[in-house]
Amino acid sequence: MENFNELAAFALVARERSFTRAAAKMGISQSALSQTIRNLESRLEVRLLTRTTRSVSPTEEGEFLLTHLAPKLDDIVSVLNSLRGMRQNPAGMVRISAASHPAVSVIEPGLRNVLRENPDIKVEIAVNDALEDIVAERFDAGVRLGEQVAKDMIALRISPDIRMVVVASPEYFSRHPIPESPHQLTHHNCINLRLETYGGLYPWEFAKAGNELKVKVDGQLIFNNLELRLNAVRAGGGISCFPEDTVIDDIREGRLIQVLDDWCPTLPGYHLYYPNRQHHSPAFLLVLNALRYTSM
Repeated sequence: MENFNELAAFALVARERSFTRAAAKMGISQSALSQTIRNLESRLEVRLLTRTTRSVSPTEEGEFLLTHLAPKLDDIVSVLNSLRGMRQNPAGMVRISAASHPAVSVIEPGLRNVLRENPDIKVEIAVNDALEDIVAERFDAGVRLGEQVAKDMIALRISPDIRMVVVASPEYFSRHPIPESPHQLTHHNCINLRLETYGGLYPWEFAKAGNELKVKVDGQLIFNNLELRLNAVRAGGGISCFPEDTVIDDIREGRLIQVLDDWCPTLPGYHLYYPNRQHHSPAFLLVLNALRYTSM
């Protein structure tokens, strides 16, 4: 592979027809520039410039190289200048894979200000509850609970811990007794969540006084979408479990009734994870900083 600096130096000398002017523009000595050109000619085994005491001009081979090389060098310089400009004016696409809850509750609101202040940044949020291979699917980052992040990824916390709650509508409990222990859920019509990654149902997890358990529940409805489950619960279709922030208003306003409060666990907060790369785009770094969670 040829040295870019040598090729650029040759093009400048050939255009200027002068080592003196070319060296001045490059900010180097004439002797250093002459040595650079000699190194290039030696490696290519062809003379590129004809030198006299009064003038410099390309040889036939040099003219051929300049004709084909100059436009490409101009393109490269333009791209490099654009990259430098992006440092001052971040731009480009950032693709994030996330489950529906963090997409709605954390990512979208967390990025509002940075997107408003940087109109050339675009963010694609692909909502998917499956644990995707973000590298294979060409995402810049993924968002999952801390305990689900692969060990070979860099993880950045973007939310506080997530408390889960179990709820149903007053209409449902007018027809069914309120459960007093997690085991009693097996006698209820529970609305389940399908985990796309494994094809199984989300296990309902509980913890109390150091005692942890998982309950396999059953019911008439299974969804792979939080909003659909919530609509079904509000309509009296059964009991289900949700991140607390998604139903807190329903609980306060009496549309839903919370049960098994002392058994409901707190899970590790959401983390944005990404491959360990040395260089990230300015747009990606702005997104990272905008989503970074700092406890008050």
